[in-house]
Amino acid sequence: MRLLLDTHIFIWLLDDDARLSDMAWSKIEKANEVYVSSASLWEVAIKYQLGKLHIEPEKLVDAVAASGFLELPVTFHHTLALRHLPALHRDPFDRLLVAQAISEPLNLLTSDITLQQYSALVFPV
Repeated sequence: MRLLLDTHIFIWLLDDDARLSDMAWSKIEKANEVYVSSASLWEVAIKYQLGKLHIEPEKLVDAVAASGFLELPVTFHHTLALRHLPALHRDPFDRLLVAQAISEPLNLLTSDITLQQYSALVFPV
């Protein structure tokens, strides 16, 4: 299985947060490949600057490298896929992660059950 981690899932993983379920841990441990999108770093950088997150963006970059996870860049193909998504969710970062998951394809691991409406590739945990 190839996974794409939603931003909050990756942050919970780094923090060993209790909100990361056993099922999520299991999926991550069993995955052949685990990706973190550059869109997640973009989201963290913006929220860090606004004071909404206290995790430094550089920490995420270092953590991706240390974990053995793979960076998923945002491509033209991903952004064009956004036009095919219905307006079910307002968060542009989440919508971009869904577009990436569908385009690659990857299984998107998230705690946001609203995203499941987009595709069977979205795994709410």
